[in-house]
Amino acid sequence: MYERKILPNLNCGLDLIGEVLYGKWKIRLLWFINEGYKRPSELQRKIPDATRRVLNIQLKELEEHDLVTRKIYAVVPPKVEYSLTEFGKTLIPVISILGQWGDQNDEKLREVITKQFKK
Repeated sequence: MYERKILPNLNCGLDLIGEVLYGKWKIRLLWFINEGYKRPSELQRKIPDATRRVLNIQLKELEEHDLVTRKIYAVVPPKVEYSLTEFGKTLIPVISILGQWGDQNDEKLREVITKQFKK
């Protein structure tokens, strides 16, 4: 796996949050874990476009940033569940507001996103 050799730019809150939430599926993972989808297979079904490998990498990064915790049950086959930490729960209102903004501006956003594919 890629290992960073240079410390990222951490000069302001936007740099910090970008470092923690950068990743195509991280915001959705946090949202779905908050909604009660805790097992990796459940999260995979909620985000079918993502590969299991990518979801596992991003879940591991969220765990390293203290946003989620992973509980491993000693059963066969192994059972794993994720849950939000108290710190992770503080992001849910922010994610909710971003989602509301996206809903309120969905026509404009769809227009600017799909414009690049019409060239």
